[in-house]
Amino acid sequence: MAAEITEPFDGGGPLNIALLCFIAYRAMEDRVLRDLAAAGFDDITQAQARVFARIGPKGTRITELAEHARVTKQTAGFLVDQLERAGYVRRDPDPTDARARLVVIAERGLAVVEVARRTEAAVQAEWTAHLGRRATAQLEQTLTRLREIADPYR
Repeated sequence: MAAEITEPFDGGGPLNIALLCFIAYRAMEDRVLRDLAAAGFDDITQAQARVFARIGPKGTRITELAEHARVTKQTAGFLVDQLERAGYVRRDPDPTDARARLVVIAERGLAVVEVARRTEAAVQAEWTAHLGRRATAQLEQTLTRLREIADPYR
C-alpha cells in the first residue's frame, strides 16, 4: 500500500498562492531534469540546475549567482566548479573588472538550454490545453503583475 503524499504546512485548508506557484515550478523543474537525463545530460543535479538557470546570456558573477539562487557564495562556487568540470560552463574574464570572472554557458551547456526550452514549451502547452487559453493568459498576466512586488531581481 502506497503512503499518502501530503503537502507540508497546508494546515488542512486551501493552499496559499505561493505554495501553489511552487508546486507548478517544481513540476516544471522535475520535467526539465527528467528530459535532460533522457537526452544524455544525466549528470546535472537539481542544485546545479538552479544555479545554471540563473546564468545570464553574457555571463554572471558567482556572487550574483549565489544571491539569485539563495545559496552561499561558497556553495555557488562549488556547484559552478562541478558544472565547469562537466563542460557546461566556463569562467571568462569580466570585461568590466579585470579582477573578476564571469560564469558563461559553454557549448555543452547551450545544448542543455535547448532541451530545457523545448521541455518548458511542451509543459506550457500541456498546461494551456488543461486550463484553456483564456485562463492561461489571465494567470500569466496576474503572475506578471504580482512579480512587480514579489521579484527583487526584476
